[in-house]
Amino acid sequence: MAAAQGHLSDGPDDADGEETPSVFRQAVAGLQGVRLRPEIELDATPPPQRLAPYSYALEAAVVVDDEELADGRLILLHDPAGHEAWGGTFRLVTLVHADLEPEMATDPLLPEVCWSWLTGALEARRVPYAAPSGTVTRASSHYFGGLREREPSTRIEIRASWSPAPVKGPVAAAGAAAQVPDTAAHLSAWCDLLCQIAGLPPGGAPEAGIVTLPQRRGPHSSR
Repeated sequence: MAAAQGHLSDGPDDADGEETPSVFRQAVAGLQGVRLRPEIELDATPPPQRLAPYSYALEAAVVVDDEELADGRLILLHDPAGHEAWGGTFRLVTLVHADLEPEMATDPLLPEVCWSWLTGALEARRVPYAAPSGTVTRASSHYFGGLREREPSTRIEIRASWSPAPVKGPVAAAGAAAQVPDTAAHLSAWCDLLCQIAGLPPGGAPEAGIVTLPQRRGPHSSR
């Protein structure tokens, strides 16, 4: 994946268009200003269409010694008219996945633990959010015939969305106080989740009480 290590590159041109709402431009600017630990590679990517009037997407990978341990996508959605299911005008949507050791698939608490990493990362960053929802999926693969030399593999996937609560932002062009979510903090929390599912200790150093999943060390066969 072509990416700039440790920071988010500039996004699509339409995110800065004159007709784009000021609050959305500010939210995107918050994403573009974040600097993260060097194992994370980030890059802007075209967002999906028709999910919301305005959207911005980025993709990320955790890479250690040229090996990709986890990857994911984060999408910022904005509907100026508001959305009943969101409880506001902004929504964050994510997909995160990583390959794990096969024996981890038998842990009955694995889905609950992975989901708690998402909510825990947001709470640790003290960013307000609402209406979280999502799924945690684990799948094991065993290979036969011409693929029998491959070791069994287990994949974990987190699909989730949540509404970032707005905070007081700069005064909008119309003169009203803009309500803009702290997208930089949400991105940092999301990257914390990505590193945790990749098996990296917080901040690059082990800490007591932190649980990480053992990873399959090697290139993903699907990439």
